[in-house]
Amino acid sequence: MQRSVQIYTLILAALATIAVFASYRQKSTEKETEKLTYALEDGVITQVVKSVDLEGPFDFAEELLPLDNFDVRERLDRELLVNTYWHSSTLLNIKNTYKFFPVIERILAEHGVPDDFKYLAVAESNLRNVTSPAGAKGFWQFMKPTGQHYGLEINSEVDERFHLEKATQAACKYLLDYKKRFGTWTLAAAAYNMGGTRLASSLKSQRAEEFYDLNLNEETNRYVFRLVAIKEVLKNPKEFGFYIEPDDTYQPLNNYRSIEVNSAVSNWGDFANEQGTTYRMIKVFNPWLLDSKLTNRSKKTYEIRVPE
Repeated sequence: MQRSVQIYTLILAALATIAVFASYRQKSTEKETEKLTYALEDGVITQVVKSVDLEGPFDFAEELLPLDNFDVRERLDRELLVNTYWHSSTLLNIKNTYKFFPVIERILAEHGVPDDFKYLAVAESNLRNVTSPAGAKGFWQFMKPTGQHYGLEINSEVDERFHLEKATQAACKYLLDYKKRFGTWTLAAAAYNMGGTRLASSLKSQRAEEFYDLNLNEETNRYVFRLVAIKEVLKNPKEFGFYIEPDDTYQPLNNYRSIEVNSAVSNWGDFANEQGTTYRMIKVFNPWLLDSKLTNRSKKTYEIRVPE
């Protein structure tokens, strides 16, 4: 009898412990839910990590991707996921589109190059005047010989690969040449990445006619898919979890006046002071000016932008 009472007491104690624990877990869950509610009310963004929708259709420069091909679907899926969940880089790219896309879009349209090629500048440089390990420079990542071939001035004092308008004009000419050579904008984009000679050799040796049938180096294999993924994310950022308020975007550098310079400038710092600005701002508005001076022995006329 005494043993039965002891067992009964133990059972009651266990049930009480379970009840207390369950009550604690419920209160903890309620508190976490409450915290989440407060967080959402305070404007904190939470992101659900999930696969992206591949229903499509997807295209580049109005050339459709053959999504009935499993290999194409998987390659596109990879790039969509990378660009969706690469948060800081993608967020900065979205902000920079407000600053630089208006200029790029206008020049592409003027040259008859599809608007989708603005995403090539994102893929190449993240819309920044960067220098690659191989020496390619600027938004469009021109190597020196190619840049000079398409009319860009490149020397120790001036590098127009860093001049957004002039470099974009050169990129348009480059792309139009590749479109004429290879027939499609998709192959033109691939040639831009790997070079026309190597692409032509790959098409011939692999008996292929389209980009999606080629087996290329890792970077070019991913390249067009990356362009499509960047396009989808930047066109529809909210659908991919990116919320940008208007005040958070970077604004175009439109607030400047132009000064023609057709002689030497001994020091851009002195020039900046004379114009009521700073050396830093001269470089921000004219990133193609490399040195602290301009020799200009040929008396060439340059347009220098001075912030208002």
